[in-house]
Amino acid sequence: MSDTDHTSAISLRAVRVQGRRDAMLDPVTLRLEAGTRLLVVAEPGHGHTALALVATGRFVPDDGDVLLDGIPDPALLRQVSAVVDAPNITEPDDALTVAGMAAEGLSLAGHPASPRAVTRWLTTNDFVDQRGLRIDQLDPPTRLSLLMGLAAADPTVRYLVLTLPDRHGGNPADWWDLAGQYAALGYGVLVECTPASAHVLEDGGHIERPDEGTSNHAAMEVLR
Repeated sequence: MSDTDHTSAISLRAVRVQGRRDAMLDPVTLRLEAGTRLLVVAEPGHGHTALALVATGRFVPDDGDVLLDGIPDPALLRQVSAVVDAPNITEPDDALTVAGMAAEGLSLAGHPASPRAVTRWLTTNDFVDQRGLRIDQLDPPTRLSLLMGLAAADPTVRYLVLTLPDRHGGNPADWWDLAGQYAALGYGVLVECTPASAHVLEDGGHIERPDEGTSNHAAMEVLR
C-alpha cells in the first residue's frame, strides 16, 4: 500500500536519528495506518524514545522522511498524535492522584478541568473509585487505561504511540488488547516493547510475524 492511497497513515521512510556519539535510532521504515495497531520491538534504550518522538513530529530525524498522509507536515502530525507514558518524557509523576492526572489531561486536551468535569469524566470512564489513589498505586492495566483514555480525550488525536508499557510489569496481552480496542475505534496505535514481551505475545498467539518481504530493520523489528 502506497502513501497515495486514501487510508490515513503515518509513514516513516529510512528514518535515522544520530546521537552525540552513536546512532540513537538506526534507519527505520514503517507505516502506521488509522484503525490498526503496530508493534515495534527492540531492546530497551534510546531507540524507543527517539522513534516515539520522530514518529509524532516532535523530533526532526537526521535522515529520512516522516509523512502524514503522504505529506511532510510536522506541526499537523504533532496535533493529531499523542505520545503516551514515554519514560522521562510524558510519563506522569507517580505522586499525582488519579483525579489530578485527569484534571491535567483534560486541560491539555482542551476540555474543562473543574472538579465537577473531572468527576464526570472519571465516572464515565470507570475510574471514579480510584480518584484518590496515586498513579504509582494503580495496577499496570488500570494505569495504562487511564493514560490512553486521557490522550484520546483530545478530539484532534488520531494516533497513539505507547512507549514500553512492559516496564511496569503485568501481562503484555493486557496492553496489546487495549491497543486493539483503540484501533477498533479508528485510532492508529503504535506500541513499543522489548523482545521478551513480544515473545510472550507471540507464544500466546496474540501476534504473528510479518510475511516475507515486509520492510523491517534488524534492530527495530515491526510486528502486526
